[in-house]
Amino acid sequence: MDSEKVVHNGGCHCKQVRWQVQAPKSVVAWKCNCSDCDMRGNIHFIVPATCFELLGESKESLTTYTFGTHMAKHTFCKVCGITSFYIPRSNPDGIAVTVRCVEPGTLDHIEIRHFDGRNWGRSYNNSSISSFSKVENDRPE
Repeated sequence: MDSEKVVHNGGCHCKQVRWQVQAPKSVVAWKCNCSDCDMRGNIHFIVPATCFELLGESKESLTTYTFGTHMAKHTFCKVCGITSFYIPRSNPDGIAVTVRCVEPGTLDHIEIRHFDGRNWGRSYNNSSISSFSKVENDRPE
């Protein structure tokens, strides 16, 4: 996959939450079946936290939900309820960006991989998901 980064803009439905993320035009996205992602139909790609910037007054419109281990920080807009990004349990040093919340025009290709969140430990150990929040480009694909 092309590793040259571009700026992707996005946010929530009501536009109270806005952000920019630096990521390639082609990304690996994860479709998770944990109880939260499954209900939301969430598909996300993961970037290092340093590649993500919350814009303007967005922080005031966010609230956070946790459950289970309380490691994942599911952020969502207080106004429209959309989770446009969150901090995943698998990558506490990164940000999971909801693919459908990226504005059109900058993502050229999305490879979707399955993450078995119902069997989290096994799926985590058998995938390369933890490498996606690392700054290095030499992570396993």
